[in-house]
Amino acid sequence: MPDSFKNQIKAAEIVLPCSELDTTLEFFTEKLGFRINAIFPADAPEESVISGHGIRIRLKKGGTGSPGRLRLLCRNLANFADGETKLTAPNGTKIELVEADLPLVLPPEQQSFVLNRISGEAVWQVGRAGMQYRDLIPDRQGGRFIASHIRIPKGGLVPDYVHFHKIRFQMIYCYKGWVRVVYDDQGPPFVMHAGDCVLQPPEIRHRVLESSPGLEVIEIGCPAQHETWADPELDLPTAEVRPKRNYGGQHFVFHQVSQAEWRTWRIDGFEFRDTGIGKATKGMAGVRIVRPLKVAKPQECRHNGEFCFLFTLEGGVTLTCEGHGSQRLEPGDSCVIPAQLRHSLTECSDDLELLEVILPANQKAYLSALPM
Repeated sequence: MPDSFKNQIKAAEIVLPCSELDTTLEFFTEKLGFRINAIFPADAPEESVISGHGIRIRLKKGGTGSPGRLRLLCRNLANFADGETKLTAPNGTKIELVEADLPLVLPPEQQSFVLNRISGEAVWQVGRAGMQYRDLIPDRQGGRFIASHIRIPKGGLVPDYVHFHKIRFQMIYCYKGWVRVVYDDQGPPFVMHAGDCVLQPPEIRHRVLESSPGLEVIEIGCPAQHETWADPELDLPTAEVRPKRNYGGQHFVFHQVSQAEWRTWRIDGFEFRDTGIGKATKGMAGVRIVRPLKVAKPQECRHNGEFCFLFTLEGGVTLTCEGHGSQRLEPGDSCVIPAQLRHSLTECSDDLELLEVILPANQKAYLSALPM
């Protein structure tokens, strides 16, 4: 659509037919709280324009077409609807009353072993803002988790917009290239380089601005199906900077690989750099990058957590899992290891690096290493 045409649009209306204008108009104004903007002709009304709740409707007597369906988002629905959540207007329009802010629904745990290999036949599909997505957990662990390998092959400006997600947990790890992003109350736009990571706490407004050619990121969210909402009224960056702002009980994190400190991992012979996400989520989730020491001691272990995800960033490693044999993981391969499943990491290359995402973050959720 040419810009000159778009600039001429002043308003939008939904046209609904009705056989009896008076009774339909009374229903929309008295019962649903719309207000009359116009009615004509005065001596024998045939049409009326009403507005309310963010929309504008034209009721047209004798009009043709479907009377449609109207969804009204309500606060404290149970307190005023008296159990009546579906209504029918005199003109036949179906009215649905729903809660405006439904609580986040978390599917029950359905842990399973998942091995995902990257190859020339890997399926990439175009998602939001033209970005390409590869699904790393096809079974979504019963709908509880989603893991996506996302790329922007050509780079440049990203056709994104200010938006937010209704989620329990979400993180993004920059795997290759760089991306420029901006977050609500977190200062001016900044660049994430390969190895950097962010925690996107619930409903933080943000926008992807620009990327290098060949950008690749790993994104993990809980639950798998969550709503993404645009916020066109907010301009980013915001004037105020609040690094300690609370978003649904979590704090924003921007972890930079250049400032990383390495510590001993839960399995002997490995070390990790922590992203700070465990602290920012009050122990709900941990995100770490793991690498072997010069002398890695083969150990079998298991965990009793909710989720354990590994993505091979560099190098290679042999993963042996109870009931699933041994699998060589190369760059781009990933796995989900369910609770109580005995497993080991052996034959590590010197340049091995693994991205580990676990829930909960507390290592006490992981049982001691077992003798092989």
